[in-house]
Amino acid sequence: MQVQSMHFKARSGQKLADQRLQQNLKKLSSKFVSGRASAITELDDFEGTRDAAIERRMRAIENLDVWLDTFEKEATRRGATVLYAETAEDASRLVVEIAKKHQVRKAIKSKSMVSEEMALNKALEATGVQVVETDLGEYILQINNNEAPSHIIAPVVHKDKEEISDLFARVHQRPRLTDIPEMTHEAREMLRPQFLSADMGITGGNFIIAETGSVAVVTNEGNEGMCTVMPPKVHVVVTGIEKVLPTLEDFATVMRLLPRSATGQSISNYVSLLTGPKRPGDLDGPEAMYFVLVDAGRTSLVGSEFQDMLRCIRCGACMNHCPVYQKIGGHSYGWVYPGPMGSVLTPSYVGVENALDLPQASTLCGECHVVCPVKIPLPDLLRKLREKQVEKHLRPASERLGLAAWAFLAKRPTLYRLATGMGVRILRAMGGSRKLIAKLPFGGGWTDYRDMPAPTGKTFRELYRQRK
Repeated sequence: MQVQSMHFKARSGQKLADQRLQQNLKKLSSKFVSGRASAITELDDFEGTRDAAIERRMRAIENLDVWLDTFEKEATRRGATVLYAETAEDASRLVVEIAKKHQVRKAIKSKSMVSEEMALNKALEATGVQVVETDLGEYILQINNNEAPSHIIAPVVHKDKEEISDLFARVHQRPRLTDIPEMTHEAREMLRPQFLSADMGITGGNFIIAETGSVAVVTNEGNEGMCTVMPPKVHVVVTGIEKVLPTLEDFATVMRLLPRSATGQSISNYVSLLTGPKRPGDLDGPEAMYFVLVDAGRTSLVGSEFQDMLRCIRCGACMNHCPVYQKIGGHSYGWVYPGPMGSVLTPSYVGVENALDLPQASTLCGECHVVCPVKIPLPDLLRKLREKQVEKHLRPASERLGLAAWAFLAKRPTLYRLATGMGVRILRAMGGSRKLIAKLPFGGGWTDYRDMPAPTGKTFRELYRQRK
């Protein structure tokens, strides 16, 4: 997926002006936010479960080479082939080679964000392989001119029922339906022949389990089963190397948090643990199974100040609760991962110089850290990225000069008191009788869209001293 993060400001402005999008994004609060709040109360010790999940995720990440080696041995022992890809391009090339080896004409896919990193559909189609997305949200995006997902859990959260109804009628060449169960049935009718005629099934992996060489795939639609144990003779798993968990017990612990944090469910409708290809006596399953484990920048975070980001379980809670994401949606972020997690991952994977605005796309309110099931300190990581931008002189000159001027004053208390005392009195005068400032020099980002309340004319120190 091509990086477009450098256009964040322009895209955000467009999304803020899109009234239909603003209405659609309200679903985040009404469904996911309230659902999570209710679901976590079901756990006797929510904080204890979080701490246990953190310990288990970090045990894997801090010994990543050991657990990946264990996984490879166990998966190979059970008949699967494990391949490693240093880059996203390498990963796509490996999948294409697998398709050629098995003479694949059609591949069906369940939702995978790593495959978006790889631009996998484009790579396969370039070799003549038809690719069909089977997750309902991803299918809707595919038939809508291969539109990118805007959310990692709910890819079409930015669309409403009417838009999808119009799309189905146009693409399927059927009468327009508006009843959701009927629309879902129509999608099933369109996808069923694809399931039955595919040569290859491609899935992501929520986690890979080292002790058994298994992949865990979590969905609400059951399409992952159709992609792996039905007609496709080849099953290819593409996932990041950081997704390894040492044991099934670790997986069980994390699964107590994943669906609750993602969609507010106690458990997802379908949880598949898939181990190796079909064996003698098995009634179903693929004839060949491959794991393509993708690095694509992940190992560069191991041992770094951004290592905590690797324990992310891709639940989407941070974006569901983020006041910025709730107003601009996912497409503004310009790459695979949106919201607070994307504002850290994108600069980390594609270079901070290619995503200058993403670390700034946060109020630093801390909500993302509070709701993260594995307590990733996202605000701290965003601040560190901002520091890197300043150190590399990547921020605008006016911003750097402004910070330098503030630092000069802050290091000289007497001068700072004098300057701030004059400043608040000037701002009070600018507010006039309305006590609102309509135009503020160097503050157009605020006053172009709203008035700024004028201060009282006294500094905080003066007000505090007066209170005492």
